[in-house]
Amino acid sequence: MLVGVISDTHGVLPTSIHEVFADAERIIHAGDVGSQAVLDELESIAPISAVEGNTDAGWQRTPLPGRLTVTVGGARFHVGHKLPDLIRAGIPGDADFVIYGHTHVAAARDIDGVWYVNPGSAREPRDGRPPSVALIEITGDRRSVRHVYL
Repeated sequence: MLVGVISDTHGVLPTSIHEVFADAERIIHAGDVGSQAVLDELESIAPISAVEGNTDAGWQRTPLPGRLTVTVGGARFHVGHKLPDLIRAGIPGDADFVIYGHTHVAAARDIDGVWYVNPGSAREPRDGRPPSVALIEITGDRRSVRHVYL
């Protein structure tokens, strides 16, 4: 199973997103979505789970949660916009992945069997790299994370 992870779109999706997420069976957006059009376009690719970021307010058809936990391919994803807020609220003990955004810097690290993944910003990266997203592959008990630079 392939999961596409995106964050900090701020109302605009890169044109390559359909190609990059073409094989994704689920998309997770870690906040600062920016517009209903972004959610609608991502939903046209695959089912989407999204959280509200600090710049999201008032435009949603249905309000987005501040954080959520979703199971995809047998793996548990705990999703929020800011990592410190997720940690402060408590990471569930059964989480396989903690997905966050906000920093606009791509990162992925395995800490004691839990992957902490920031896809970077699909629109405005801050680390001198191009815009990015992440792809998470789940095959049985094996999990892998890779960033795709757009």
